Order: sequence, then C-alpha cells, then structure tokens
Amino acid sequence: MARLERPRRRTPPDPVAVLRGHRAAVNDACFHPSLPLLFSGAADGELRAWDTASHRTASSVWAHAGTAGVYSVAAGAGLGNKVISQGRDGTCKCWVIEEAGLSRRPLLTIKTSTYHFCKMSLVKSPSTHSAREGSSWPTSDVEPQRVTIEENAESHVVNTTEGAQEHGEGITSSGQNLMAIAGQESSQVELWDITSARKIISLPQSSSANTDHPTKQKGLCMAVQAFTPSDSAGYVNILSSYEDGSTLWWDIRKPGLPLSPVKYHSESALSIAIDGSCNGGISGGADDKVVMFTLDHQKGVFTLRKEIELERPGIAGTSIRPDNKIAATAGWDHRIRVYNYKEML
Repeated sequence: MARLERPRRRTPPDPVAVLRGHRAAVNDACFHPSLPLLFSGAADGELRAWDTASHRTASSVWAHAGTAGVYSVAAGAGLGNKVISQGRDGTCKCWVIEEAGLSRRPLLTIKTSTYHFCKMSLVKSPSTHSAREGSSWPTSDVEPQRVTIEENAESHVVNTTEGAQEHGEGITSSGQNLMAIAGQESSQVELWDITSARKIISLPQSSSANTDHPTKQKGLCMAVQAFTPSDSAGYVNILSSYEDGSTLWWDIRKPGLPLSPVKYHSESALSIAIDGSCNGGISGGADDKVVMFTLDHQKGVFTLRKEIELERPGIAGTSIRPDNKIAATAGWDHRIRVYNYKEML
C-alpha cells in the first residue's frame, strides 16, 4: 500500500534585515503609517526609531525608567508625527517625531496607574489599504543620543482622576486619537483621549462593576482591540480578551454589559486583532489553537469561522495586514505563522 506523504512546507524566507542595537529584550514594535520608520520598545525602557531604508537607528530615548521597561508602542495615521509608548510603570507617554528624531521629552505623560501585561490599542477604523509613501529620514552611523526621561520632566502629566467621564452617550469620535487599555481594576477596560489626556469611560462602568458582575469571574484582561464599525456613527467598540479564555464585545453606548461574550480558548486568551474592514478578526491564546471569527454588527454577535490547531501551544501576538489578505501570529515556540486570511473567511 502506497505511503502517503505530507505536503512539504515552504522554506522560511531569510530576513530582509536584522536590526541590532537594543541591549535588552524587545517587547513590541510597530511601523509608522507613512514615514519609513519602525519603532521598538525594550525591557530596559529604551524606545528606538529605526530607518527602514538604511536599517539603522534614527533616534533613541529612555522612555520608561527603571525596570518598568517599554511594554507596548503604537503609531497611527490619526496621531500624525507622534508615537505612544506604554510602560510597566503605570504610564503611557506621547512622543513627537521631530527632524532630529524623537523628542527629548514626552509631549504628555498619562498616569493610568495600571500595572499589567495587556498592551494598549489605538482605535482602528474601516479603511482601504494604501501603500506607504516613501520619504527621506536622516540617518547616521553615529550612536544616537540617549536622554533619560525624569518623572518630573517638563511635560504635561495627567492623573486618572482628572476629567474621567463615566458614560458613553454623547461621545463620538473617528477614533484617531483614542486608545484602549486594561484598567486599574483587573477586569475593566478603559478608553482614553490621547489629545486631552482624559479617561473617557471604563467598561463596565464603575457603578456596574460590583462583585457580582460577569467580568469579575473572567480574571485579568489580557488583550484589547478598539475599533469603530462603519455603521456605529463614530461610537467606539472594543474587543477584550480575558484570563479564562473568553472575549467580550463592548459598545461604549451600553457600558453596563457587553454586547456579546464568547469563549474560544480553553486557556488564557492572550492576543486579538481585527481586520481592516472591522468585520472580523483573529485570536490566539495559551492553548493550542488560532481562531478566526466574524462580527455581525446588526445582531452584535460573534461567528466562529475557523479553528486552526497548532502542534505547539501558545500564541503571544496576532496581526492582520490592512488589505485583509494575510494574517500572522507570533508563537511561544519562536515561530511566526502566516495564514491566507482572505481565503479562510
């Protein structure tokens, strides 16, 4: 009897470039939407901007002092010439991209007083994929200047108690200058206005977040993804994933309870990403599967599209390309897996 052979896997491609310079573990990285820049944050608190054309460091600052480190970095079209860094010191900082590189001091520091492992999320809006336009950026062989950012630096510092609005009505936005993070309460999610450095809302609302609230039993919030559906009139929606493997879908107009709960993972749900149309996404966790789903905006419910079993458990990160053609996951086994997202939906 003929023996069936497994189809051969493609040989992984070689990297286009290897960027060396960080002295500690790199926790996060993101591209600028229009400039040829890549931002990376490390466990020792260093934030770097890399020139993607020359593959050299364009600028570097010590963003978060001590052992806090930079846990997350984010840039988006709505932020323009700014980048946000999130540290384990309970702060998020906004940096300006100047001609000489990153600003010496943060434009503002938001004291969220949140200490966790959940990365922030800028609000994603449905958009048509457009290629990045190349532009020049100064580079040099000289090691970039590093500036220690002191806690009492001359920047705008805002506390969580200032200007918090515990309601969702009347709050509309294109989402360009908003970010979602896990809240001070381990099971809560907070939405912040980056421009004014004000907390807009907590989900569930503080008045609703009693000991009997369903989110209390779900454990820590491990991942968030904020977005504005095309038919939401500008109101922000948030997907939040939890320690018990569940994911909740929130609409800030109904902050008391989520629109819909699902539990796709048998262990902690660690990462979630929504696609460019904001109609579906991909989720990964500590178990041995990757989940792809769609969102029914009329009914406010999830629909499971595909489950992919893994040989080795653990997915720490997920991402979907803006044109919705491919999705990628970052595994605990140090492997990046790329999927044909368009065909799977």
